[in-house]
Amino acid sequence: MDIKENKKNAIAFYKMAYEGNPEKAVALYVGDTYIQHNPHVADGLQGFIDYFKRMQQAYPKKSIEFVRQIAEGNLVALHTHQIWPDNDEYITMDFFRFDNNGKICEHWDSIQQIPKDAKNNNTMY
Repeated sequence: MDIKENKKNAIAFYKMAYEGNPEKAVALYVGDTYIQHNPHVADGLQGFIDYFKRMQQAYPKKSIEFVRQIAEGNLVALHTHQIWPDNDEYITMDFFRFDNNGKICEHWDSIQQIPKDAKNNNTMY
């Protein structure tokens, strides 16, 4: 298990899908099985592709910054800062499990909108 390679591949996979090419992301980085835990995305490879195609069509001007990457064993965690239309900002924490062939096979995430007002001056990322 190559932790550095898994981190690099998780970022490349997410960025490629987010920026509008989920088919290529799946072909390059996902194994035969893709288990999805986000309740807004259908399970499996096609569910992932369909979701990211919809997001690209509806929100082509969104952006993503990868703030942190943490890996342990066969898991990679990505902490991102996303900016959507109208300066709508989100923080996400995505977790990817890799199979024995170094391919992504499972995903969990947590998404939180950045509030316009905060009780402190610290960023959420």
